[in-house]
Amino acid sequence: MAESPSKSPQHQILKSPVQFLLPSPIITRRTRTHSTSKAAANNPIKTGVVKEFCKHKGHGFIVPNEKDSETLFVHVSDVEGEYVPCAGDHVTYKECLIPPKKVKIQAVEVIITHLAPGVKHHRWEDQEDN
Repeated sequence: MAESPSKSPQHQILKSPVQFLLPSPIITRRTRTHSTSKAAANNPIKTGVVKEFCKHKGHGFIVPNEKDSETLFVHVSDVEGEYVPCAGDHVTYKECLIPPKKVKIQAVEVIITHLAPGVKHHRWEDQEDN
């Protein structure tokens, strides 16, 4: 008796979503080189306000307090502390050049200094609302 198509090894490989995932171009704390991390650690601490952050997507954006500064990308692995950032939260951060071209900057070592008033804040371990 022949195997059903759903149990054949070929069919199982095609169903696996892992086979089609591409590596992320986003540089996270885990994929950042030692020299890049060291350079970022030596940068001055800056301040800004969270523009938006999505825990599900794992990233967000910060508006620096400095005039004429561009909005900065922030990855979930670079957020310190117990709370998920929300729009309006005041933060401190350091800047890190984004490889390979090193022309854009992202925020690293992000710490929430003041929670936005009137906004419900969640801890990282909280279950997401459906």
